[in-house]
Amino acid sequence: MDRVAPVLADLHLLGVLAETRSFTQAARRLGVSKASVSMRISELERAAGVPLVRRTTRSVGLTEAGQQLVDDTRASFAHIQHSFASVRDLAGMPRGLVRVTAPVALGRQALAPHLPAFLHRYPEIRLELDLSDRFVNLAQEGFDLAVRHSQAAPDTHVAWPLCDTRSVLVAHRDYLERAGTPAHPADLSRHRCLLYLRDAGASSWSFEGPTGRRRTERVTVQVNGPLKANNSEVLRQAVLGGLGIALLPDFSAAHGLRDGSLTALLPDWRPVGFFGERLFAIRPWSPQVPRAVQCLVSHLREVLGGGFPL
Repeated sequence: MDRVAPVLADLHLLGVLAETRSFTQAARRLGVSKASVSMRISELERAAGVPLVRRTTRSVGLTEAGQQLVDDTRASFAHIQHSFASVRDLAGMPRGLVRVTAPVALGRQALAPHLPAFLHRYPEIRLELDLSDRFVNLAQEGFDLAVRHSQAAPDTHVAWPLCDTRSVLVAHRDYLERAGTPAHPADLSRHRCLLYLRDAGASSWSFEGPTGRRRTERVTVQVNGPLKANNSEVLRQAVLGGLGIALLPDFSAAHGLRDGSLTALLPDWRPVGFFGERLFAIRPWSPQVPRAVQCLVSHLREVLGGGFPL
């Protein structure tokens, strides 16, 4: 019976390893060393008498026996986590670690200014904010929450809408004085356009605008220019330097439009299908949302609910 508690802990570790597929990520999620993860899995395999994990130079997977153990114990560990979270939330002040991921520019400009007030309000909560423009698998990498642009909330996750957002076509007056101001989206094919770098490598922008009688026209134009970047702050700086025209999310363009350093173009035309039109807080589905996560979502909805006035 002396080994019951350690075996239960190691079974939980095996479940985390099944989600992360990485000794490094499992160690990070549980706050232990990678060597400790490897040692504890080896001890669990000795106790079980069969291999549970397939180790290769590139990935970590489970054997049939390992997957069976994870499948048979997953619901029990989920119930334990749910019960423990419920009891901890009775303790009064929200507490615990919340790991959040967000795109770099969005995190720097829209989230970071509001985090000090949140942490002053909830001194027992700790935050880890990981800024990355790559797509992050929340469950696999152990994140509690993601803040993302999206057209719609994913069905497989819990999602809270934070605010509406939109794309804005902008330029600096120095560029417009040299190159002229576009009057129609088709004119953009003759301008130097600064592009957001995407995996698909598309070099076209689409717009919707009025044609009369309450109908709209959709125009797609091929664009090109001297710079592509996967960060809206980089594109904004290039626009401020007079390099060309760019589509920016409103949170990147708002300050420059308010102080006059940026000029909005084609006000009667709405950019479509580029950046998402709503900001969501997203987390992997679970039977209960930890109170610390609920508090952070409520804070973000409060401070971002008005969107980004231009």
